[in-house]
This record gives sequence, structure tokens and C-alpha cells, in this order.
Amino acid sequence: MTRTPMMKKWIAATCAAFSLTAAGTAWAQEFPTRPIRFVVGYAAGGPTDVIARIVAQDVTSTLGQSVIVENKAGANGNIGTEFVARSPADGYTLIVNTLSHNVNPLLAPVKYDPVKDFAPVTLAAALPQVVVVGYDSPIHTMADLVARAKSSPGAVTFGSAGNGGSAHLTAALLEQRSGTKMTHVPFRGNAPALTEVVAGRVDFMFYPMIGVADLVNQKRVKVIGVTTANRHPDYPNVPTMAESGFPGFDQYVGPVGFMAPAGTPQPVIDKLAQAIRSSLQKPATVDRLRQLGAVVVASSPTEYRDWLKGDAERWAQLVKAANVKAE
Repeated sequence: MTRTPMMKKWIAATCAAFSLTAAGTAWAQEFPTRPIRFVVGYAAGGPTDVIARIVAQDVTSTLGQSVIVENKAGANGNIGTEFVARSPADGYTLIVNTLSHNVNPLLAPVKYDPVKDFAPVTLAAALPQVVVVGYDSPIHTMADLVARAKSSPGAVTFGSAGNGGSAHLTAALLEQRSGTKMTHVPFRGNAPALTEVVAGRVDFMFYPMIGVADLVNQKRVKVIGVTTANRHPDYPNVPTMAESGFPGFDQYVGPVGFMAPAGTPQPVIDKLAQAIRSSLQKPATVDRLRQLGAVVVASSPTEYRDWLKGDAERWAQLVKAANVKAE
């Protein structure tokens, strides 16, 4: 049979694709041959950093190579994210991404494309929030909070760790869903914001679950709502946002995921995902993350890619509707 020029090109392209696939598979079989870095865009000690270190310890054992957590804090996670976007696409440098990955580009120019510059590995966990008020606050339920906000537009205040953070955006979502206008009071971190809520100088805030149970037991705060889909075992008597008349808040969560630079071979991505998901399926790991207020997800790379797309759309709609601006 005579091979036409078009047939020859097709055969050459097929052989090249097969060679690349075979090479990627072989590389994945050998990977890793040196230490791996998990880059965290925040200071050590926070939930993202702690989760990264828990997973790193397990992945070190699974892959037989050291996994080092490296903190590159600053610019609400941008410094670490931009560093990984420019790193070699070889699987040895991953970003432990959070809410800021999709939100930061909506608020100000960044030096990365949240989709084109990254290859999703897995959504490890989600960080739901609780709605907290001071213990002596006259607000006892979400209905109380919304009624007060409707009766005095702008009078009710909510705290956050800064513009564009999870506490700010979730409260903005509540404003949108409840048809109210409240006043945002940003702080430099969740802790100082919570201090003002405890003191009664700020009415409420959406706060990560970690550490809140101790404050409840000390009668310093009350929890009046949770953003989980179902009631949380730590707060069995507290209604979910859906039960309080505001469904969908469980979709607006803070993710803790792992992403590699775009172009990382798929077999390497799959090997990393398998190692991380194996860690997240251990009962001891699940329990430790639950104590941090995290809910284990352990998605596949494809599932995480799809989730990130929907997440970006959700936040883009909210940022536009609530007219959220950078500081």
C-alpha cells in the first residue's frame, strides 16, 4: 500500500504521541528520585500549613522520598502561588492552594493564571465555617441576626481577616441571600477579628471551626450557624445555614488542595494524587483533620479540575454582585 503524505504525517504524530506517553509512564515509575516540596503561601502554624505537614509526613513514607513543606508567605498567598507557577513542571514542586487561588485574580492583577498555569492534583479537604457572636450578645439565632440587619441597615457589623478572605466573602454572601446591608470591619487576621466579636465590639463573623469549641465551652462565644451541608458533630444543636433558610453555603468553602505546574506529566500527577489520597484515607489522618475543623474530600485530579471551575464561577458571581474590592 502506498502511503500518502497525509498518512505519513498521521503515523509520525501517532508514534510521537505514543513515545511521549511511554516516556511519561516510565518517568512516573521512577518518580520521585529526590525530595518534593509542598509550598504553602502562608505563615507556619495555620490550618493550611498544618494540613500540608500532616499529609507530607504520610507521603514521605508512601513515596520513599522526603516531602518538605516550604512557607512562602505574603500577598494573601500570591507569592507562593506565583513561585509554583514558574517552577519546573516535573512534580517536585506543588502549591497547597486555598480560596485565594481563585479569588485573588478577581480582586487585583496577579502574575499567574489560575487555570492555565496549574495542573490539579487533589482537593484534600474543605474548611467549613461557623457563625459566631459574643456570648452575651442578644443575637441567638440567624433569624435574630437577619432581623436586626433588616431593621437597621448598616448597623450590624461583621469581622474578617481582610478584604476578599473567606470570612468577608461568606458574610457578603449572607447579605446577598438575605437582602440586607451590613458593615464589614476588616482586621489583620482572624484572631484579632474574633477578639472584637468576643468583646462585643463587632456583632458577628464567619470563623473557621478550629479552636471555636474551646471558646464555646469557656462561654466566650455562641455558635448560631454552621456552613456544612449537615449538622456538625461538634455542634449538634446548631442549625445549618440551609436549616436557617440559606441553602448553598456548603458550596462556598475554603479548599485546601494540591496543584502542580501546568505541563507536569499526567502519570506523575496521578502518582502524586494516589499518594496524597492514600494519606487522607487513613483513619488517624481523618481524625486529626477533623480536629482542625477540616472535612476530608480526597478528590481525583479530574474531579478537582471540575470543582475548581465551579468554584471560580461561584466566587466571580459573588464578587461582582457584592461589589467586593481589594484593600
